[in-house]
Amino acid sequence: MNARLDDAHAASARTHEVFNQTPPLADYNLYASNLALREAVTREGAEWADTELLKRGSELGSAEMFERGIIANKNPPELKLFDATGNRRDAVEFHPSYHELMRYIKRHGASGGPWVEPRAGAHVARAAFFMMMGEIDNGTLCPTTMTYAVVPALQNEPKLAEWVSKAVSPDYDHRFIPGLEKRGVTFGMGMTEKQGGSDVRANTTAAAYVGESEWGSEYRITGHKWFFSAPMCDGFLILAQTGSGGNHTPTCFFLPRFGPDGKQNDIRLQRLKDKVGDRSNAGSEVEFCDARAWRVGEESRGIQTILEMGTYTRLDCVLGTSSQMRAALSQAMHHASHRQVFGRRLIEQPMMQNVLADLALESEAATVLGMRLARAFDRKSDEQEALLARVLTPVAKYWVCKRGPIFGGEAMEVWGGNGYVEDGPLARIFRQMPLNSIWEGSGNVMGLDTLRALSKNPRVAEALEAELASARGLDKHFDTHVSELKQMLKLLATQPAELEFRARELMQRIALAVQGSLLLQHSPDAVAETFCASRFAADGKWGAAYGVLPAPTDWHITKILARSWPACGLNA
Repeated sequence: MNARLDDAHAASARTHEVFNQTPPLADYNLYASNLALREAVTREGAEWADTELLKRGSELGSAEMFERGIIANKNPPELKLFDATGNRRDAVEFHPSYHELMRYIKRHGASGGPWVEPRAGAHVARAAFFMMMGEIDNGTLCPTTMTYAVVPALQNEPKLAEWVSKAVSPDYDHRFIPGLEKRGVTFGMGMTEKQGGSDVRANTTAAAYVGESEWGSEYRITGHKWFFSAPMCDGFLILAQTGSGGNHTPTCFFLPRFGPDGKQNDIRLQRLKDKVGDRSNAGSEVEFCDARAWRVGEESRGIQTILEMGTYTRLDCVLGTSSQMRAALSQAMHHASHRQVFGRRLIEQPMMQNVLADLALESEAATVLGMRLARAFDRKSDEQEALLARVLTPVAKYWVCKRGPIFGGEAMEVWGGNGYVEDGPLARIFRQMPLNSIWEGSGNVMGLDTLRALSKNPRVAEALEAELASARGLDKHFDTHVSELKQMLKLLATQPAELEFRARELMQRIALAVQGSLLLQHSPDAVAETFCASRFAADGKWGAAYGVLPAPTDWHITKILARSWPACGLNA
């Protein structure tokens, strides 16, 4: 009898034994393990930042930093409309982990580094750090991006110079006090209204001129914004209509939380948006009730002024999605390197190798495209680079961000059921993925902007062709793709309506061409050849799902996997 009880107890104990589960991924260097990113930093002109980025990669890969990101997203911000005595407060309170992450990202120059030290490769170095930060948390990227992006617009307003110096400051100060009393400030923006969406010319928010004051031409703003990003920032760029009668002109304004007299501005928060992802950060709906604001730029150029800010935020959309791809790939590779199924590790099984290698190619292609775009931002004084940035910004924003959600879903599937639960890391990554495709212009808006860039200045297409020329002759499939792209571009002059209908196809072709060119010139043969064989020569077989790479040599697949995750244990 006792023997049977002992056997039963032993069997019961075995059912509680945990085995063949993947250990948490933490305490590794995000930069050293990402060979594609590290190579791109050197290639695109920021080799001087390598040592510093290694330090940041080690810090960000720590279990402590991952935990901060988890906690910040499990404890979203809270809206505090009134104080205890019933006075309007219009404040948003964040978890301490969010503030710790904001303090870290601002301290290391993601808001102001390239503006404070405008050296060669400054935007590239900042892009690499930004991408690593995105593997920890994306909510903190939003105000960081907008603070970084606002500088070029505000630099043209001498009376706002002190605000610029506070924006680029490495100090993060979350106290709810007048901005110029703080060590450093953050910026947000407000463009979208309930009736207009991307059609900002349909905005109804009105601005009335009241005279000149401390910070320039002062106006009173009355209206609303359906999406008002990061409402606890210290200042915002917004659009409002100036003029009278039917003569309205969208104009850009600087709208502070507190006026120069130290009084809280009449920015009335209505609610926080209950978002799919981006949970650590706040997005809001807001009303302006005769709020004080100061004009930025000319009245006739409001959209152009604020879109200069939008250009930099679109760069960060590319970088942010690339960082999420890398985070998802790292988790998938880590899991497949540990999980045993049918007597072998997942990463050793052919079908899984096809999926993982395809994801690795996508991630590396997104990384090299984002970093190449960052170099173009570094060299905007070079006409060729400025022209290339003009077309590649909407193209890369469209393509990389559009690939994100299906990428996140595939990585989740690698984990199986464990990937679908909130206890693991992939649910948050998956929920985050659609955001950058929507924010700062949806896919169709990017298509219109791409067509506008190509049609307004013929030299934009010439700059693109020059960028691709360096890789001509390196792969026959690439050459065929580029020839077909050139034929498609001719429709701009002959059949513009058809080209608008096919604008998404055009952006896809341009993005893949530039990615292919970069990989052919700079990545190992295994990566470049497999990318070209799948993206350009698969006869329509590639693209509907990941894991349909054409039959490669074992050497190619092993090389791709070992490159994307050196800890996978495969011999390249």
